[in-house]
Amino acid sequence: MRDTLKHRGMRNKLAEVLKAKGIVDPKVLDAIRTIPRHLFMESGFEGHAYQDKAFPIAADQTISQPYTVAFQSELLQVKPGHLVLEIGTGSGYQTAILLHLKAKVYTIERQLELFKKTNLFFKKMGYRPKKVIFGDGYKGLPQTAPFDSIIVTAGAPEVPRALLSQLKVGGRLVIPVGLDEQIMTLFIRKSEKEFEKKELGIFRFVPLLENKN
Repeated sequence: MRDTLKHRGMRNKLAEVLKAKGIVDPKVLDAIRTIPRHLFMESGFEGHAYQDKAFPIAADQTISQPYTVAFQSELLQVKPGHLVLEIGTGSGYQTAILLHLKAKVYTIERQLELFKKTNLFFKKMGYRPKKVIFGDGYKGLPQTAPFDSIIVTAGAPEVPRALLSQLKVGGRLVIPVGLDEQIMTLFIRKSEKEFEKKELGIFRFVPLLENKN
């Protein structure tokens, strides 16, 4: 597939839809206008790429709804050079948005099929996360911590303590918490032991499962 003027026009319309839904960060909206979401999906489903909805991808996972991607990205308040940990690489679309925001992204994927496919896609497209890791996102990445922000792109039944401990003071964790439906939750680390918690509405994600291996 190619990226055409038609696709760019569709992305502009999508950005306007997200703006109408309350996304205000101009850098996030610019990322939505720039990143070719259709390339992160199978070619037969190209027509669905710029609708504001989630869509199935490999390994029984989904590419997140554009509004969800934009909402989580906006909550992170990414600045150029920020160290960001992403739990759940998936299709790589959220990763690409973070890279457009000039974050240094470490991303972890637990599904081997997706890990291999998306890693190859990044190389083909010239997207350069700092590292793409196959593993259990519950554990975070202690050897690289602390992070300016951590984003979890799948539903978690509870908040992994390891992720909270890997935030810098002032850092932000955005995580959907719950089983059948999730409450988007923001944690801001105020000090070594103190966190501010904000609950920001109900979303639906596929579950984040621990690897048993």
